Amino acid sequence: MISRSTWLHLRVAFSFFLLPVFLFALSASADVQVGSVFLVFVILHFFLYPASNGYNSYFDKDEDSIGGLEKPPTVTPDLYYVAIGLDVIAISLGLLISWEFAVMVFIYGLVSKAYSHPAIRLKKYPFVSWFIAGLFQGFFTFLMAYLGINNLKIIQLADFAILFPALLTSVMLWGSYPMTQIYQHEEDTRRGDITLSIKLGISGTFYFTALIFLLSVAGFMVYYTLYHSFDYALLYVAFLLPVLFYFIYWLLLVLKDKRQADFHHTMRLNMISALCLNLFFAFMFYINNQ
Repeated sequence: MISRSTWLHLRVAFSFFLLPVFLFALSASADVQVGSVFLVFVILHFFLYPASNGYNSYFDKDEDSIGGLEKPPTVTPDLYYVAIGLDVIAISLGLLISWEFAVMVFIYGLVSKAYSHPAIRLKKYPFVSWFIAGLFQGFFTFLMAYLGINNLKIIQLADFAILFPALLTSVMLWGSYPMTQIYQHEEDTRRGDITLSIKLGISGTFYFTALIFLLSVAGFMVYYTLYHSFDYALLYVAFLLPVLFYFIYWLLLVLKDKRQADFHHTMRLNMISALCLNLFFAFMFYINNQ
C-alpha cells in the first residue's frame, strides 16, 4: 500500500501549474491526433511531474511549506520507490508514442533528480538551478510535448516556428521561478541551499520577476503578431491583466511587511497565473482548429 504521506508528496494537483507549457505546445500544433494529445497529457501530468515531485521531496525532507503543500508530512521510504516506478511508467508509455519521446521523458527525469539528489543537488547553486529548471520545465518540455503531440522526429524540431515559442516558455518560467522560492528562505538557508530568491532578497525577487515578466510579454506579443495577428497579441496581454493586478497588490503588501511574502500569497499568484494562461492557450487551440 502507498502511504498517505507519499500520495501527498506526489502533489498531482500541482501539475496544474505546469499545464500552460503543454497547452501552449498544443495550441501551436496543427492536425493533432486525439490519442497522442491524451497520452502526452497523461504521461506528463500524472506520471512524470508527480515522479519528479516525489523524488525531490524524498531527498529534501521539507518541514515547512512547499509548492502545493502547506504542511508536508514526514516522508516515508516508499516515496522513493513510487517516484522511480512512476518514472518507469512514464518512459514505458512514452514508447507508445516514439522512442524519441521516451528518451526525452528519460532525460527530463534525470535532470529533475539532479535538482535535489545530494550527490549533485543543483538546488545549492542559485543561478545554475534557476537556468536549468527554467530551461527543462519550459523549452525542453515544450519541445517534448510538441514532438509527442505531432508525432514528429527530433530533427523536425529544428524550426524557428517551434524553437521560438519553446524559448518563450523558458523566459516565462525564468521570471516566475524565483517567486516560488520567496517563502522558503528560512528553510533553504538552514539546509544550505542558497537559492536565487535568497540572493535577490525579497524585494529584489519581485523586481527581478517584474523585469523578466515584461520581457516574456514582449516576446509573446512578437510571437502572436508574427504567427497570428496583433489582435491576438493584445488578447494575450488582456488575459494576463489579473496576474499583473495581483502581483502589484502583493508587492505593495510586501513593501509594508515582508512577512506577507508567504506560502498563501505565492500559491494565489501561481493559481491566478496558471488559470489565465491555461484559459488563453485553450482558447488559442480552439481558434486554431476552427
